[in-house]
Amino acid sequence: MSVDLTSTSGRTILAFKAGRSFRRAGTNFVDASPTKGAIVLVNEDGLLHFMWKDRTTGEMGEDLILFPGDAKLEKVPQSSWGRTYVLKFESSDQKHFFWLQDSSTRRDEEFVTNLNRTLADPNIIPIWDARNIYPASEASTSAAGASTSQPSTALPIVPETSDSAPAGTTPEQLAQLRGIVSSMTGFASEDELWLSDVLSSQNLLQLFHTHPELLPSLFPHLPPELIPSDATPQQTVEILQRMTNSPPFRTAVAQLDRALRTGALGEFVRSLGLPESAATGVGAFLAAIAEQARQEGGTEEQMEED
Repeated sequence: MSVDLTSTSGRTILAFKAGRSFRRAGTNFVDASPTKGAIVLVNEDGLLHFMWKDRTTGEMGEDLILFPGDAKLEKVPQSSWGRTYVLKFESSDQKHFFWLQDSSTRRDEEFVTNLNRTLADPNIIPIWDARNIYPASEASTSAAGASTSQPSTALPIVPETSDSAPAGTTPEQLAQLRGIVSSMTGFASEDELWLSDVLSSQNLLQLFHTHPELLPSLFPHLPPELIPSDATPQQTVEILQRMTNSPPFRTAVAQLDRALRTGALGEFVRSLGLPESAATGVGAFLAAIAEQARQEGGTEEQMEED
């Protein structure tokens, strides 16, 4: 059965056949899973999604949101057959293992090179060697999810351009960002400004206590089972405090900080209703949020006067 792996809500940048590998418990050995799969790179609302999908069922096995420059797919040198790769991160020590499943090794380097170029800069267009692209009648593209027993002819997916503007931010997003910016002060310059300092556990806890009206606006962005419906305000704060102290949250903050310093999040900040200049650094990002809050606050005051 052939499954279209490019059927996602975002824009598919590239896709190629790859299976997953898993570390054997208690050892440094990695075992390849025989499941036919594909690595799919998608740009959705300005965020880069690194996906692994089952080519037989179309089910999503992994969906990682990556920030520019934070991840890289590297060959595992200990691999006896040379087709095992590991996805490594600058901001954490997590690792995800994969093995390339195309029947030929001819395009392995091309796929990995274009993947890593895109992970470093999502705005680049992958460069494909035309000599590797066979006629469509012979193709067994990874995007179409064909069998690994067919010739290696995975076709590149060329990004489409679009003039449509990204969707605006929600009131919940704005409320959350406004509250954070309004309560974080005291940084002298951009060189001294780190998002991990702004979104420190101490600052967030202060925000939760001084702006309890913001807490409900966070709920739509959290797992529904995280906060019980009958939780008291104090219990809610304690749950949020544990969450913001957790390694996954701290890692996400570090990834966003790093990405803002690359200047490659223009589409993402536009989706928040911010100017593209907000993607040029942490200070510019927070300043743009503060300016947006001031403008909207002035509009609300003017409407009240009217």
